[in-house]
Amino acid sequence: MRISSTRVAAIVGALAYLPESHAWGAAGHEIVATIAQMYLHPSVLPTLCDILDLKGNRCHIASVATWADQHRNQMRWSATLHYVGAIGDHPSDTCAFPGTHGWAGKEGANVLDAVKNTTSLLQQWVDHDMSDSTASEALKFLIHFVGDMHQPLHLTGRDRGGNGARVRFGQRQTNLHSLWDGFLIAKAVRTTPRNYSRPLPYPEVERALRGTIYDSYIRRILWEGILHPWAEDLETWLSCPTPSSSTAATPGFLGMWQTAYGIANRIVQTFISEGVEISPDGPVVCPYHWAQPLHKLNCEIVWPKELDEPPYNQYQSADDEDEHDHEDSYDLVGDELSPREKSRLLDLDTPKYAGVIEKKMIVEKLLAQGGIRLAGVLNYLFADESQVNGPRAAFLDDFRRAL
Repeated sequence: MRISSTRVAAIVGALAYLPESHAWGAAGHEIVATIAQMYLHPSVLPTLCDILDLKGNRCHIASVATWADQHRNQMRWSATLHYVGAIGDHPSDTCAFPGTHGWAGKEGANVLDAVKNTTSLLQQWVDHDMSDSTASEALKFLIHFVGDMHQPLHLTGRDRGGNGARVRFGQRQTNLHSLWDGFLIAKAVRTTPRNYSRPLPYPEVERALRGTIYDSYIRRILWEGILHPWAEDLETWLSCPTPSSSTAATPGFLGMWQTAYGIANRIVQTFISEGVEISPDGPVVCPYHWAQPLHKLNCEIVWPKELDEPPYNQYQSADDEDEHDHEDSYDLVGDELSPREKSRLLDLDTPKYAGVIEKKMIVEKLLAQGGIRLAGVLNYLFADESQVNGPRAAFLDDFRRAL
């Protein structure tokens, strides 16, 4: 049975009509996609280009990485698919993922389920049970959602993912969400050493670059991160725990949530949980497992404790009735500050905050993890079995060795 394009909304997640949400901004999403392209198996990129109808000799999946945001006004139902929040999650003092009260929102309408469900849709296309137009939309969503889940503030509902947390970055007023979307990346791009303007001795890296302002920054992420200090960690970035009998995904590769926890457990959860459940991870694609350490960053570094202390707590936006509404507050971004306003807002362009993030390459590592994991998912789905060792289910091992 073929599924029409108009049914993507219902399959990817529950319909919602809430304000839109963004992560990383355009540059961050495109950087994730560019890194992913560098690690695609040679048989995969032509298939992706055909699905996306990208012509020419230099096909770049980064060109569709922001499609889900660009068309958000026509897809208001997709708003909640860009993030996830747990009830009771309140960084920096409490990081609950999901915590004792479960997840906020509607079942299936979150970024973790969205990654699994778009992957399942593309599996149907591989199995010749999906139209090309539906596969194209699902692929664009998948590329975007993997980027979204690697922005830590898209894993918490507090103050609308930090949009209500007013801060300053040097001489500019902004909010915590926008700071992580763009300000930190912009500063990193601006301060990338000039020697990275020269090509690296890796053709697969240079072919994936597009001549953008952040090409040098990507080379730095590769050279100072992926290829050296993080090289031994890449396999763990791709690994998923073995699903137990109570949490295994349904047949058909990451099938929709059905009876993974059993009837008895569902009854118990009804009494102890206020929120909804998230479908279990699969053996190859496990966004919940991947997101757990990313979410911890909200308490470790992302959300400053000072925002909940005088005098800065007096100038924060109150939580909306729906604290999981992640609408971006672009009206705050970049406003010039008067001397009086400067004293009211916590400056995060400091050695204690931005300096630590830069020194530990936290943003760079998040972008790299998003790119490597996106490549792993795409390779699993689309690698030509005749060009890899063993069945497609075992391709991940070949991919890890190639790294």
